[in-house]
Parts: sequence; C-alpha cells; structure tokens
Amino acid sequence: MASLRRGMEVFNSHDDLGRHESVLLHLQHSAEMLIKALLFQKGKEVFDKERGTSIGIKGAVSIAQSSGWIDESQAGAVRTIDTMRDQAQHWMIVVAEDALYINARALVTAIDRILAEHFEDSLADNLPLRVLPLSTHPIPDFQLLVNREYEQIRELLAPGKRARDEARGRVRALLSMEAHVSDTVSVSERDVNRIEKAVRDGASIEQVFPRLMTLASNVAGEGPTIRVHFSKREGPAVRYVSGDDPGAAAAIREVDLQKKYHWSPQQVAERLGISTNRAKALRDYLGIDAEPSNMHVFEFGSQRLARFSDNAMKLLEANNNPKTIDAAWAARSHRGRRKPAVAPVRLVLPQKGLA
Repeated sequence: MASLRRGMEVFNSHDDLGRHESVLLHLQHSAEMLIKALLFQKGKEVFDKERGTSIGIKGAVSIAQSSGWIDESQAGAVRTIDTMRDQAQHWMIVVAEDALYINARALVTAIDRILAEHFEDSLADNLPLRVLPLSTHPIPDFQLLVNREYEQIRELLAPGKRARDEARGRVRALLSMEAHVSDTVSVSERDVNRIEKAVRDGASIEQVFPRLMTLASNVAGEGPTIRVHFSKREGPAVRYVSGDDPGAAAAIREVDLQKKYHWSPQQVAERLGISTNRAKALRDYLGIDAEPSNMHVFEFGSQRLARFSDNAMKLLEANNNPKTIDAAWAARSHRGRRKPAVAPVRLVLPQKGLA
C-alpha cells in the first residue's frame, strides 16, 4: 500500500521530470507485493526452492490466475504495468499521458477488486479518493488511442524527421500493452526493430499489432471513482502471425526466438541422460530437426548453431526409453552403408497442454 500511495502522489504531481518512470516503478512494486501477499495467504510458496529467492511477478501472476484467484483482466493489468516498468527501468519508454492514465486506473481497479475479494479490504479504507490517479483529459476509447499512437509513430519515422528514439519508445509502450491479452509478452530490441521496419514499409496496424486490435476498455463511474478494466472486444477473428516462426517476416513476435529455442544439443543430451550421438539418433528418428517449431539454426557470422525448443524437449523426453533409443540407434544412417532393418516402435506424444 505504501508503494501505491507513492505512485499516486507522483502521478498527480506537478513535476513532470521522471514522472512516468516513477509512477511505473511504484505501481509495479505495489502490484507485485499484493499478488505475493495473496499467494502467501492462500498457502502457496513464494520462494524458489532451488534458488532460495522469491519468485518474480510473472510467476506469481501465473499461479494466482491458474488458481482462479484473479481473472484475465486483473492479470493483464498487472502484466502491462510490469512490462512498461521493465522498459522504463532498463532502457526507455515513451508513454502518452492518456495511455499511462488508463493503464494506471486499470491497475487500481484490479487492486481494489483483489483487496475486496481476498482480504476483506478496499482502497477506500486506506486511501482518500482524492489521491487516486486524476486526469483533466477524458479517457479515450482504447482503439482510438492505439490508432493515434500508431499514426504518431508513423509520422515520427517519416523521412526527414529526426525523432526515431521517440518513435521506438512509443513502440515499446504499445508492445507492453499487449500484456493485457498475452502472458508471453517480452519486449526486445528485435521486436522493436521489426516493428520499425514494418511501419516504414507501410504495414497497417492490424498487421503489426493484431493483439491490440482484440482489446476494448470498459470504463464505469466518473472523476475519482472511475473504474477501468480491459476485455476482448467483439469482432472478426484475428489471425496472429507468430514471430517465432522462422519463416515469418512479420513484426509480431510471441516470444523472442532465443528464448524459445534455448536448448543446445549438449544440453538436450544431458537432460535425457544419454550421449550426444544417441540424442542425435533419437532426434533423427523422431524427425525433431525437420520441424520448425522444434529447432531453429542461429547464424552468428560464419557460425551456425542449432537450438531446440521446449516442445522438442518434451517430445524427446516422452520417447526417452531404452526400446525407442535402441531402435533410433539401429536406424541411424551409416556413411556408405544401408540402414539396418528395425522393428517399428510405437512413438509417444506429449500429453495435451504440455506443448
């Protein structure tokens, strides 16, 4: 509650120097402490047993949501402020005033509901209404806000303009708001670079930010009592173009490639408890390397490094048994020799929900 008080004080301050960054830092800390307090009250572990340190806010939100203690709107409000804070603290972000306001009010609404539902408390019992985020500007329709920001980015990137840094800062803000509808948002320079290129190439906002096109802001009340929550709006289905697909040139990415494909061949073998040669034989036998969702080859100058995804690892682990490994080893190609005949082995697919 102390961090929330400080965040509200800074939000309503007349001093603009570092104001947005300070608001995001305090609001994120307030949300993280509340979610962890919720987990602790419900008997959930908030410390990583292996590392001995407290879990991060993303992990805490995931546990709370999967347990049914917070809904998608509340989780999205927390994730968005956290993603914005991450950009503000570790590099830079440019958040329009009304975008900061609507997301701050969405978080305040989420905090108030969590307090009421799980702690028999409320913000009204801890804060006077006058200290909640206030704005002299009317809350814009979320879609209008997003379209306006996209056009602003396009103008800032126009030939002859020297405002690339501001444009990229605004891109980070829009990417951060995708956290309202996705728990895998991680803003990287690759994301920003791709979006900058897409904007310069004249791509439409529907192509570049399809997730944001599914969002609507629902506003109730007025003045200090305004309540905001985000939800998916009615409309035609949106086709998501995954940036994890190595063959896709889209600006949108669900997860950074190096985060998705993070297992080296040596690590795969160590995880399976077999030699690298046998692990390679098992990969060939299952066709792991031929599936783009399982393997990606990174090129660093003259180096080509194969890396594997969690999906590949789960498939390998599901078939990591002596019978299948022996069949894979017998079926492997020998230079200048024919593959020996082997009896077919029934392959095992990972259980649904693991991939």
